[in-house]
Amino acid sequence: MSAVEPTVPVSRTDEVIKGRYLALGLLILVYTLNFLDRQIISILKDPIGKELNLTDTELGLMGGLAFALLYTTLAIPVAWLADRKSRVWIMTWALGIWSAFTVVCGLTSNFMQLFFARMGVGVGEAGGVAPAYSLIADYFPPKQRARALAIYSFGIPVGSAAGILFGGLLAQYVDWRFAFISIGLFGVLLAPVFRLLVKDPPRNLYDAKPATEKPLGFIPACRVAFAKPTFWLLSFGAAFSSMVGYGLLYWMPTFLSRSMGLSLVDRSWYLAGILLIGGVAGMALGGFLGDRLGQKSKGYYPLIPAVAFLISAPLYVLGVITTDPTAAFFIFLAPQALGLVWLGPILTAVQHLGPSNSRTMISALFLFINNLIGIAVGTWFFGFASDQLKPAFGEDSIKYAFIFGLSFYVVAALLLFLASFRIKKDWVD
Repeated sequence: MSAVEPTVPVSRTDEVIKGRYLALGLLILVYTLNFLDRQIISILKDPIGKELNLTDTELGLMGGLAFALLYTTLAIPVAWLADRKSRVWIMTWALGIWSAFTVVCGLTSNFMQLFFARMGVGVGEAGGVAPAYSLIADYFPPKQRARALAIYSFGIPVGSAAGILFGGLLAQYVDWRFAFISIGLFGVLLAPVFRLLVKDPPRNLYDAKPATEKPLGFIPACRVAFAKPTFWLLSFGAAFSSMVGYGLLYWMPTFLSRSMGLSLVDRSWYLAGILLIGGVAGMALGGFLGDRLGQKSKGYYPLIPAVAFLISAPLYVLGVITTDPTAAFFIFLAPQALGLVWLGPILTAVQHLGPSNSRTMISALFLFINNLIGIAVGTWFFGFASDQLKPAFGEDSIKYAFIFGLSFYVVAALLLFLASFRIKKDWVD
């Protein structure tokens, strides 16, 4: 228990403590499905592209802009609602909607139908993350939040790996439509189970200065966040890193096919292993370092990922230029881990850039910037760069697009390094 006096009766506090790990486990499961449905398109885009005769630029738009357009914009009104209504109900509806549209993806027959179905997935997933951050912040005291948020973020590598693996295997042995339909139906069935087992904890239970006013609206929350340089530095630092993260994840199956000659099944197992092992290790490391070093100095929250990005970039280049797939696999594990170290420390820092009654809205503003740039621009950029480089490098054009795009990690590291000097002044306990 935190030393802070609870703002609700002790019996309610005990109830929260007993249910926090079940809730965290189910939040991880939903987040896993969130990324599974989001990233399955990366392994399926090759058979889809062949059937629909699409360029790399078009595939990049389908994987990025189609999803991110409504996903990023709707996340803000959803966050406003989550500060006022049941966060669990919002996430239940979100899970049901994005899963249903995943089913629809498998029923489409042309590019535009699939494009709009992917927009529908984005509509649902807009309600799947910011409310979860708020729930975790109310389930766990400040000294445990970086680890809790990092553990929650295990859903990213686990879901991404599952999407790559199951999507690739189902596409190979059945077809890409069946992959969408079967995974979407699982989410539709999970939604009522989630609603039944997860409860909304009392708000602001562990805050040193619990909010006494109603949740902030959009404009007041913007005033709080936008007035703080740390918000901009963290948001754009994370966004530039996400351009690399989402871009590499989306285009890595294409790289493994064109530059390394791996089959659909082989690259599914290959990439799933990298995502799962490297991703979980990186998030665990980030959460551990964030909680341990962040207690000593707030500057460590952005400094830890800044250093990780600077180490990750050259390691990725080494993996990309390695011609032996086995050697490249083990090289890729390290930068994959380091590229995801940021989640626990940065998400924790964002939770403390305003009073507790603005927490969900500020998280949504952060996610808007991060995802709009990371997903919409990142996946498009690598596809566009690949098309531009194709006349010079042919099938290896995606390899050189990777090398060029890794410079965004350096930009991210610089922004987060600057944030480490400012964050103490902008921090709210």
